[in-house]
Amino acid sequence: MKIEIRYASHPDDAAKYDTRRLRQEFLIEKIFFEDEIFMVYSLYDRFMAGGAMPVKEELVLNSPEILKSSFFLERRELGLINVGGVAEVVADGNIMRLGYKDALYLGNDTCTVIFRSVDPSKPAKLYINSAPAHHAFPSHKLTLEDAVKANLGSHESSNMRTLNKIMVNGTMETCQLQMGMTELKSGSVWNTMPAHIHLRRMETYFYFEVPENQSVCHFMGRPEETRHIWMTNEQAVISPPWSIHSAAGTSNYTFIWGMAGENLDYGDMEAWLPGSLR
Repeated sequence: MKIEIRYASHPDDAAKYDTRRLRQEFLIEKIFFEDEIFMVYSLYDRFMAGGAMPVKEELVLNSPEILKSSFFLERRELGLINVGGVAEVVADGNIMRLGYKDALYLGNDTCTVIFRSVDPSKPAKLYINSAPAHHAFPSHKLTLEDAVKANLGSHESSNMRTLNKIMVNGTMETCQLQMGMTELKSGSVWNTMPAHIHLRRMETYFYFEVPENQSVCHFMGRPEETRHIWMTNEQAVISPPWSIHSAAGTSNYTFIWGMAGENLDYGDMEAWLPGSLR
């Protein structure tokens, strides 16, 4: 397993970062490496984000040195969503097959986890989020049909989208991890507008289905002094609890959001209308 550590930043310090430093601290530029598991360990809520891309080999989710645990999920829970070819995940001997956009939750105390692709010519791409956990909730597979759906926005405001709440209260129990997927309609480019912050949980966004030669401009920072990071397909960005997280693309796209923190109330947030942003 490859692993990177990202430290937490004070908002006053982050406001002084140039483009290079913003990208260095918050952007996860590459998620998927052939026959590798790659993770970023963030000191925001001890959240981990990364990917597994089994091609010719099956990949075993071992515990990295930083966790100081005998196995990866000894004190953690994990959620993943497949954005590639058909995958098989073997969790403590149970085999679960995941198609495109299928999700899987693995609870605390799951000892052995193996990732593999059904067809190496169409490898699985498993986008992974993980957070500390204090209780062992059951592991299970979820599809978009299991999600709590909300159709939001309008063509007039260029933000018509479907919000799929996959791992949230109402679909399943978790310790603190929440995940979902937002799909923008053709002709819509804005997500998460009005922008908001939630101080009791951090978030990551993973952008995919971004067409070739197109980009997404991710907005972050405090509402009264925003910053931006240009992103391309299959990149992720870390959003601190003090930061907004919104974006506009040069085309429509899809993104996976993952959250961790003490607050499991999805709707508990402080919204900032477009006219109040700076």
